[in-house]
Amino acid sequence: MTQRAISEEQLRALLETWQIRYKDDSRFWIAKMFSSRNDNLVCAAVVLEDKLIVKTVMHHFQWGG
Repeated sequence: MTQRAISEEQLRALLETWQIRYKDDSRFWIAKMFSSRNDNLVCAAVVLEDKLIVKTVMHHFQWGG
């Protein structure tokens, strides 16, 4: 998050108001456009187990085909 200049506030907003794409039943990507940023979508790769686990956070993200 520090390397990509993504704040905890932005991460919370990403996890609360998002677009989602599932890889399978427990793995998916959550993405959101922030008007205050100029680096495309911010995306979190997450796993849903007993808890929601954020594996990584990316910027300059684009949905694949």
